[in-house]
Formats: sequence, C-alpha cells, structure tokens
Amino acid sequence: MRAWRVPRLGPFAEVLEVADVPRPEPGEGQTRVRVAAAALNFADILHVSGEYQDRVPPPFTPGLEVAGVTDDGRRVFGPVVMPHGGFAEEALLRTTWTWPEGMSAAQAAGFFVAYQTGWCALHHRTTLRAGETLLVLAAAGGVGAAAVQLGTAAGARVIAVVGDEDKAAVAWRLGAHEVLVDPDDLVTAVRELTDGRGADVVYDPVGGDTFDAVRRAVAWEGRLLVIGFAGGRPADAPTNHALVKNYDVVGVHWAAYQQRSPDLVASWQREIEALWDRRAIDPLVGAEYAFDDLPAAMTELAARRTTGRVVLLAP
Repeated sequence: MRAWRVPRLGPFAEVLEVADVPRPEPGEGQTRVRVAAAALNFADILHVSGEYQDRVPPPFTPGLEVAGVTDDGRRVFGPVVMPHGGFAEEALLRTTWTWPEGMSAAQAAGFFVAYQTGWCALHHRTTLRAGETLLVLAAAGGVGAAAVQLGTAAGARVIAVVGDEDKAAVAWRLGAHEVLVDPDDLVTAVRELTDGRGADVVYDPVGGDTFDAVRRAVAWEGRLLVIGFAGGRPADAPTNHALVKNYDVVGVHWAAYQQRSPDLVASWQREIEALWDRRAIDPLVGAEYAFDDLPAAMTELAARRTTGRVVLLAP
C-alpha cells in the first residue's frame, strides 16, 4: 500500500516521502481501516521533526486520527496506533467510534483529537461554568475552533482571538460572542471587554510570547490552560505573578489519558457526541488536500494560514 513515511527525523519538507509498504497487521485490541480521510494536527509536524514530547522512532507513518472503513465494512473514526499512522491507504486504530450519521469523511476524521482536547481542558482540567468568560487564542484553528464551540455550548461568553479578518469571519460563524483581530495590546482589549476583570478561563494553544502577554489578562482566581506551543516555544510561568493574582496555570496533555484513563476518554466522547446529536457543535473543515499534497498541507498548517481542520483525503 502507499503511505507517507518518515525515514529519519527532520523538517517535514526534507524528510517526508511516499513509499510502498506492507499492510499493517492489527494486534490485540486494534482495528485496521481503509482510510477515507486523515486529519492533520500540529503534533504531526512535531512528530516528524522529533520535537513532540512522545517521540516516535523512525521509520514511521505520521497522521494521528482518521475516518475509514473496517475490514468488515463498518464506518468508524478514531486515533491511530503509531507507527502505523493515518497518512496512508490503511491504518491501525486503537479505539474505534462509529462514524456519526450526517458527518462527511473529512469531518469525522477531525472529530476526535480537537474536541477531546477541548473537553478535557474545559470540563476535566478545569470546570468552565455558564456565565464565565472564556478567552480562546488561535480561535479559528482546528483546536481553537473546537474550544469556541464547546465554550458556547457550556454557556460561557467566548472571546475569540484571531490573526486576520478572514479568520474573524470564521470565529463569528463558530459562535464567538466577541472577536479580537490581531490586537496591538491584547491585555487592554480583553480588559475593556470584561470591565477590567479579565478572562476567567484562557485557552492557549500558542504559548511563547502570546502566553507572556495573556497571563496578564487572566481574571482573579482565573485558569490559564496550556494546550500547546504553536507559537514555537514553551513559555515561562512566573510563579510570583500567579501568586499575586491567585490564578492557576493548568497543563492539558490530553494524549496521555488514552493510556492512563481510557474510560475517561470514552465518557468524554459520549458527551461530545451528544452535543453533535443536537448540533450544538459542528466540526469545521477548512481545507481538504489530495494525498500527494501532504507537504503543501503541512506548510499551510505550520504557517498558521489555515482555519478549522485540515484534512488529507485517501489516495
């Protein structure tokens, strides 16, 4: 079968290659699927370069989540079993979920990681309450878009931060109550929208300089959720500042729950699918790429020019 391969760790534009490889053979508790669509995550880029916290030794096929059809004809989606990732004709899944009625293949492919991360962050690592203010950074991206929808579904007032007017239009469609477009002074802008109080919960998949600024926009006894580092570097959290404002800096490493607490992951997915059933959420697919165009898709994702989920279609 055809698969994108990482023969050695490095920049994706330099190391990714298409190869003919044997079909993956499922082990105990695993399911093989013919891939219909595979969603891209920023973590895929980090896996290829060897910068992700859980390093996968090469050679491997990247791609963390797919929608596809099992050998016995069931339509399912879910997280893959590395090193047999989703950017291939076939992949192995560790857990399968029934492909929801009414979802496209592209939507189903991206229905797991982003919403699971958001639910874990907003309803497990903290408790987002109705009426609270949720500030979502990179709100038009895949992870941010899911957080906006989950926040509005929880009854929070959602302030979305985006990089340009096109992304602002996306954030409004997602249900954000306020949208800030690349503000020169993020802290002042948030304080003006919250009568000086700041945001009760901050959802930060960016890190770096953005974290350094946004921690000053957290409300008294607020919660700053560390989702990832799309900005290029982890940030330092000065403990004296957290002490003075009595806010929490909360790490959200959702992927670890798949091994440590799979029952929790299953319960979260049931909650998320209940939201889909009543259309309180609607997975946003911003772009679909042909199988051979994976490097181009990763280039756009790395440059943060994408909105919603970016999906690679089956070969």
